[in-house]
Amino acid sequence: MPDRAARDSQFAPPRELEAAWSRHPEILKLGDPVLRQVASPVMHGGKEVQELIERMTGIMQNAFGLGLAAPQVGALQRVVIYKMPEEKNPIRVLINPKIIRARGEQVDPAEGCLSIPGLQARVCRAAEVRVKAFDRRMRPITIRAEGLEARVIQHELDHLDGILFIDEDRADSSTFEWMLVPEDEDEEAPALRE
Repeated sequence: MPDRAARDSQFAPPRELEAAWSRHPEILKLGDPVLRQVASPVMHGGKEVQELIERMTGIMQNAFGLGLAAPQVGALQRVVIYKMPEEKNPIRVLINPKIIRARGEQVDPAEGCLSIPGLQARVCRAAEVRVKAFDRRMRPITIRAEGLEARVIQHELDHLDGILFIDEDRADSSTFEWMLVPEDEDEEAPALRE
């Protein structure tokens, strides 16, 4: 396994992005050891898990993200939330998610991460995934996702295993690019922020 802490230290934000890195202190940033740990399965969807989901939802919406994994807010539990920008549907919740099938390949658009504000890169992801999980009421569900939704799910599930998009087996290192994060962080940011 590559020394991920050493790799993480290679991605210090440029001075112009220091303010963006402190803008949402409730989201752990690159270098925090929690982001490199494997999250534990959720055993029951009690009050604690429901409160975590609500807290994550507020944080993700305030940061204009598409997805958020529990480790990004310091909770080492296998909980992911996400939304699709073109849909008015509520936040989707996946508890103990597992990809059971992946097909095809996609590399666009570039990915970003709420835990690494301003950095983006091309990441090769499956074009379509089938995921088994539990919903917020701990009912079993199966989701078939493609395109952007599949990309977001894969990005967030990586977080549950301590994997970041900057890892050598994820991003095309020739495509790393720092982009300024708009002050108002509207949804027109150049890369997907998950």
